[in-house]
Amino acid sequence: MRILVTGADGFIGSHLTEELVRAGYDVTAFVQYNSFGSWGWLDNCADDIKNNIEIFTGDIRDPHGVKTAMKGCGAVMHLAALIAIPYSYHSPSSYVDTNVNGTLNVLQACRELDIERMIHTSTSEVYGTARYVPIDEEHPLQGQSPYSATKIAADQLAFSYYASFSLPVTIVRPFNTYGPRQSARAVIPTIISQIAAGKKQIKLGSISPTRDFSYVMDTVSAFIAVLRSENGLGEVVNFGSNFEISIGATAKLISEAMDQEIEILTDETRLRPDKSEVERLWADTSKMREMFDWAPKYSGRAGFKHGIRETVNWLSQSENLARYKTDIYNI
Repeated sequence: MRILVTGADGFIGSHLTEELVRAGYDVTAFVQYNSFGSWGWLDNCADDIKNNIEIFTGDIRDPHGVKTAMKGCGAVMHLAALIAIPYSYHSPSSYVDTNVNGTLNVLQACRELDIERMIHTSTSEVYGTARYVPIDEEHPLQGQSPYSATKIAADQLAFSYYASFSLPVTIVRPFNTYGPRQSARAVIPTIISQIAAGKKQIKLGSISPTRDFSYVMDTVSAFIAVLRSENGLGEVVNFGSNFEISIGATAKLISEAMDQEIEILTDETRLRPDKSEVERLWADTSKMREMFDWAPKYSGRAGFKHGIRETVNWLSQSENLARYKTDIYNI
């Protein structure tokens, strides 16, 4: 089966594309068109991976391009999205165009081309601050940022195509994926990159919120488990590590892994508006385990420390650290 991966040039998408090729799938990688000819993180793939990917450059907001890329594919894994929460306060309309209209383009093309399997990527941010923990798939949805609101809308569109047109879609909901290649707009790489650049005073936003951090290879294995199964049509499933930790405790764990003493400074520009901050996230992944026989390998505190070490090792390499502008807060 040929698989179309949208957002294949991004953090999770590039790892997923690589693993699909290693697993023997034919992959069409939908990457965002740009005048530099860049394929994002796929530019850094090993030749044996790169030579076995069909690259399609386009824009998820263009329905014609989306449908053209999808022709000849049996399944679609839709990851393309704008994801930076701070930028969604600045330019919310671009999130509607990409996350809502872009998803609509993918769904409609899947319907018209009779795609056998469509996996739509959601986010734990749609739950907002936890009303109870661990958070299962029945938890209320709360759009506490324009980003999360557009992802809720996209999720509902995906479900509507299942309910209205029997589109074989599963909505997957990763919790706070981290690992090599993640943008410094996210908290773990911003901590690591600042320390690796020699800084002793680390600038962060709020450090009291808790998160359920999922290592990228666990997220990728969960995607592939869903792809390989006939279960889950019309369902929502969480991906997570089943481990909750605060941002402050995460910074301490990273500093210990890097053997550095740090001081955390609150940077006002990194703080979300009070009512927009998601204070607590912790995944219940029992549905994923029961429906797809999947469990995270990087689970619990020990698994999190292992994932942090692997991320630190990657980001501390000079050629990788050079990609990060540690003196600039890029929303």
